[in-house]
Amino acid sequence: MLTNQYGYLRVSTKEQHEDRQLAALRALAIPEENLFMDKQSGKDFQRPQYKKMVKRIQRDDLLYIKSIDRLGRNYEEILEQWRLLTKEKGADIVVLDMPLLDTRRGKDLMGTFLSDIVLQVLSFVAENERSNIRQRQAEGIEAAKAKGVKFGRPSTPLPENFDQVYRAWRGKKLTLQEAAAACAMPRGTFYSKAMKFETTT
Repeated sequence: MLTNQYGYLRVSTKEQHEDRQLAALRALAIPEENLFMDKQSGKDFQRPQYKKMVKRIQRDDLLYIKSIDRLGRNYEEILEQWRLLTKEKGADIVVLDMPLLDTRRGKDLMGTFLSDIVLQVLSFVAENERSNIRQRQAEGIEAAKAKGVKFGRPSTPLPENFDQVYRAWRGKKLTLQEAAAACAMPRGTFYSKAMKFETTT
Protein backbone atom coordinates (compact mmCIF):
# COMPACT_ATOMS: atom_id res chain seq x y z
CA MET A 1 0.00 0.00 0.00
CA LEU A 2 1.29 3.44 -0.93
CA THR A 3 2.38 5.48 2.07
CA ASN A 4 1.08 9.04 2.21
CA GLN A 5 3.47 11.67 3.52
CA TYR A 6 2.29 14.63 5.58
CA GLY A 7 3.92 17.70 7.07
CA TYR A 8 2.67 19.79 9.96
CA LEU A 9 3.88 23.19 11.09
CA ARG A 10 2.60 25.64 13.66
CA VAL A 11 3.57 29.26 14.14
CA SER A 12 2.37 31.94 16.50
CA THR A 13 2.49 35.72 16.39
CA LYS A 14 5.38 35.68 18.86
CA GLU A 15 7.67 33.13 17.24
CA GLN A 16 7.68 33.37 13.48
CA HIS A 17 9.52 30.30 12.19
CA GLU A 18 7.09 29.59 9.38
CA ASP A 19 9.64 29.98 6.58
CA ARG A 20 12.18 27.72 8.25
CA GLN A 21 9.63 25.00 8.97
CA LEU A 22 8.04 25.26 5.54
CA ALA A 23 11.38 25.10 3.70
CA ALA A 24 12.40 21.99 5.64
CA LEU A 25 9.13 20.22 4.86
CA ARG A 26 9.03 21.21 1.19
CA ALA A 27 12.55 19.89 0.77
CA LEU A 28 11.10 16.43 1.47
CA ALA A 29 8.84 16.70 -1.58
CA ILE A 30 5.68 16.35 0.49
CA PRO A 31 2.63 17.07 -1.70
CA GLU A 32 1.43 20.62 -1.11
CA GLU A 33 -2.08 19.41 -0.27
CA ASN A 34 -0.57 17.31 2.53
CA LEU A 35 1.08 20.27 4.25
CA PHE A 36 -0.97 21.58 7.16
CA MET A 37 -0.25 24.81 9.03
CA ASP A 38 -1.89 26.47 12.01
CA LYS A 39 -1.21 30.06 12.96
CA GLN A 40 -2.19 30.11 16.60
CA SER A 41 -0.62 31.39 19.76
CA GLY A 42 0.58 28.86 22.30
CA LYS A 43 -1.93 30.25 24.76
CA ASP A 44 -4.92 29.60 22.54
CA PHE A 45 -3.73 26.39 20.90
CA GLN A 46 -6.87 25.78 18.86
CA ARG A 47 -5.52 23.86 15.86
CA PRO A 48 -8.14 23.27 13.15
CA GLN A 49 -5.60 22.27 10.49
CA TYR A 50 -3.91 19.78 12.82
CA LYS A 51 -7.25 18.15 13.61
CA LYS A 52 -8.10 18.01 9.90
CA MET A 53 -4.75 16.34 9.18
CA VAL A 54 -5.15 13.75 11.95
CA LYS A 55 -8.49 12.70 10.47
CA ARG A 56 -6.81 12.10 7.11
CA ILE A 57 -3.81 10.17 8.41
CA GLN A 58 -4.12 6.40 8.08
CA ARG A 59 -2.09 3.39 9.15
CA ASP A 60 1.48 3.36 7.78
CA ASP A 61 1.28 7.02 6.69
CA LEU A 62 4.29 9.19 7.54
CA LEU A 63 4.18 12.55 9.35
CA TYR A 64 7.09 15.00 9.38
CA ILE A 65 7.40 17.79 11.94
CA LYS A 66 10.31 20.18 12.40
CA SER A 67 10.50 19.99 16.19
CA ILE A 68 8.80 18.03 18.94
CA ASP A 69 7.01 21.05 20.48
CA ARG A 70 4.87 21.39 17.32
CA LEU A 71 2.80 18.48 18.65
CA GLY A 72 1.66 20.15 21.87
CA ARG A 73 2.07 22.97 24.34
CA ASN A 74 3.13 20.85 27.31
CA TYR A 75 4.70 17.54 28.27
CA GLU A 76 1.42 15.65 28.69
CA GLU A 77 -0.09 16.90 25.43
CA ILE A 78 2.99 16.05 23.37
CA LEU A 79 3.01 12.50 24.72
CA GLU A 80 -0.74 12.14 24.17
CA GLN A 81 -0.52 13.28 20.53
CA TRP A 82 2.46 10.99 19.93
CA ARG A 83 0.50 8.05 21.35
CA LEU A 84 -2.57 8.94 19.27
CA LEU A 85 -0.63 9.12 16.02
CA THR A 86 1.67 6.13 16.48
CA LYS A 87 -0.44 3.73 18.53
CA GLU A 88 -4.07 4.50 17.61
CA LYS A 89 -3.58 5.71 14.03
CA GLY A 90 -0.62 3.42 13.33
CA ALA A 91 1.32 6.17 11.56
CA ASP A 92 5.05 6.91 11.65
CA ILE A 93 6.52 10.22 12.84
CA VAL A 94 9.83 11.82 11.94
CA VAL A 95 11.08 14.79 13.99
CA LEU A 96 13.53 16.60 11.72
CA ASP A 97 15.42 18.37 14.52
CA MET A 98 15.96 15.08 16.36
CA PRO A 99 16.87 12.11 14.13
CA LEU A 100 16.51 9.72 17.08
CA LEU A 101 12.77 10.40 16.97
CA ASP A 102 12.03 8.46 13.81
CA THR A 103 9.54 5.68 14.42
CA ARG A 104 10.49 3.97 11.15
CA ARG A 105 13.69 2.84 12.84
CA GLY A 106 13.86 0.11 15.41
CA LYS A 107 10.41 -1.39 15.06
CA ASP A 108 11.44 -4.09 17.54
CA LEU A 109 10.75 -3.80 21.26
CA MET A 110 14.15 -2.25 22.08
CA GLY A 111 13.84 0.35 19.33
CA THR A 112 10.37 1.34 20.52
CA PHE A 113 11.57 1.48 24.12
CA LEU A 114 14.50 3.78 23.27
CA SER A 115 12.29 6.01 21.13
CA ASP A 116 9.78 6.36 23.97
CA ILE A 117 12.52 7.30 26.45
CA VAL A 118 13.99 9.92 24.11
CA LEU A 119 10.51 11.33 23.46
CA GLN A 120 9.72 11.68 27.17
CA VAL A 121 13.04 13.37 27.93
CA LEU A 122 12.72 15.81 25.02
CA SER A 123 9.10 16.60 25.83
CA PHE A 124 10.10 17.43 29.39
CA VAL A 125 13.02 19.58 28.21
CA ALA A 126 10.78 21.47 25.74
CA GLU A 127 8.19 22.23 28.42
CA ASN A 128 10.86 23.15 30.97
CA GLU A 129 12.46 25.58 28.53
CA ARG A 130 9.13 27.29 27.87
CA SER A 131 8.60 27.62 31.63
CA ASN A 132 12.07 29.15 32.00
CA ILE A 133 11.35 31.62 29.19
CA ARG A 134 8.08 32.69 30.85
CA GLN A 135 9.88 33.09 34.18
CA ARG A 136 12.65 35.18 32.61
CA GLN A 137 10.07 37.35 30.87
CA ALA A 138 8.18 37.91 34.13
CA GLU A 139 11.40 38.75 35.99
CA GLY A 140 12.42 41.15 33.21
CA ILE A 141 9.06 42.92 33.36
CA GLU A 142 9.25 43.26 37.15
CA ALA A 143 12.79 44.63 36.94
CA ALA A 144 11.73 47.13 34.28
CA LYS A 145 8.73 48.23 36.35
CA ALA A 146 11.01 48.75 39.34
CA LYS A 147 13.04 51.13 37.18
CA GLY A 148 9.92 53.06 36.24
CA VAL A 149 9.34 51.62 32.79
CA LYS A 150 5.67 51.89 31.84
CA PHE A 151 3.91 49.08 29.98
CA GLY A 152 0.78 49.20 27.87
CA ARG A 153 -0.56 52.00 25.74
CA PRO A 154 0.24 55.50 26.97
CA SER A 155 -2.79 57.18 28.46
CA THR A 156 -4.23 60.00 26.40
CA PRO A 157 -4.08 63.44 28.03
CA LEU A 158 -7.29 64.87 29.47
CA PRO A 159 -9.07 67.41 27.28
CA GLU A 160 -8.66 71.04 28.31
CA ASN A 161 -12.26 71.32 29.44
CA PHE A 162 -12.15 68.16 31.59
CA ASP A 163 -11.79 69.98 34.93
CA GLN A 164 -14.74 72.28 34.17
CA VAL A 165 -16.93 69.44 32.85
CA TYR A 166 -15.98 67.21 35.77
CA ARG A 167 -17.04 69.87 38.29
CA ALA A 168 -20.32 70.44 36.46
CA TRP A 169 -20.98 66.69 36.50
CA ARG A 170 -20.13 66.41 40.19
CA GLY A 171 -22.40 69.39 40.86
CA LYS A 172 -25.19 67.51 39.05
CA LYS A 173 -25.44 70.18 36.37
CA LEU A 174 -24.60 67.58 33.73
CA THR A 175 -25.54 63.94 33.40
CA LEU A 176 -22.82 61.35 32.88
CA GLN A 177 -23.83 61.06 29.23
CA GLU A 178 -23.68 64.84 28.73
CA ALA A 179 -20.32 65.13 30.50
CA ALA A 180 -18.83 62.32 28.44
CA ALA A 181 -20.14 63.88 25.23
CA ALA A 182 -18.69 67.27 26.20
CA CYS A 183 -15.26 65.63 26.53
CA ALA A 184 -15.73 63.49 23.40
CA MET A 185 -15.37 60.30 25.42
CA PRO A 186 -17.40 57.14 25.92
CA ARG A 187 -19.29 57.19 29.23
CA GLY A 188 -17.13 54.45 30.72
CA THR A 189 -13.93 56.27 29.82
CA PHE A 190 -15.14 59.56 31.27
CA TYR A 191 -16.21 57.86 34.49
CA SER A 192 -12.89 56.03 34.96
CA LYS A 193 -10.95 59.23 34.18
CA ALA A 194 -13.14 61.07 36.68
CA MET A 195 -12.44 58.52 39.41
CA LYS A 196 -8.72 58.74 38.76
CA PHE A 197 -8.92 62.54 38.62
CA GLU A 198 -10.46 62.58 42.10
CA THR A 199 -7.58 60.63 43.61
CA THR A 200 -4.92 62.88 42.07
CA THR A 201 -6.42 66.29 42.77
